[in-house]
Amino acid sequence: MDNLFSLQGATVITILGMATVTWLCRMTGYALARRIAITGRAKAALEAMPPAILTAIIAPMAFSEGIPEATAAAVTVFAALRLPTLVAVAAGVATVVLMRQIPF
Repeated sequence: MDNLFSLQGATVITILGMATVTWLCRMTGYALARRIAITGRAKAALEAMPPAILTAIIAPMAFSEGIPEATAAAVTVFAALRLPTLVAVAAGVATVVLMRQIPF
């Protein structure tokens, strides 16, 4: 049990190596973005990426949990079309809280 939280040299080197590679990947992206002019279809694709990634993360969770979560996701999406983001999120949270009170 004493060795459960002890770090070995190889573990520390591996963690530092992964952190360095991650940092280098990010810095390379920033450096390239400053030197390359992105226009047209590439720019449109990059601008569409954050909502697509967010959808890919949230949709499986929202629709695999149950009726309250799926309903809250739908309410949030429809509220976001007309209302400010904070209000849409609050509507989604209120929906999931209220729906969880109903036995299904």
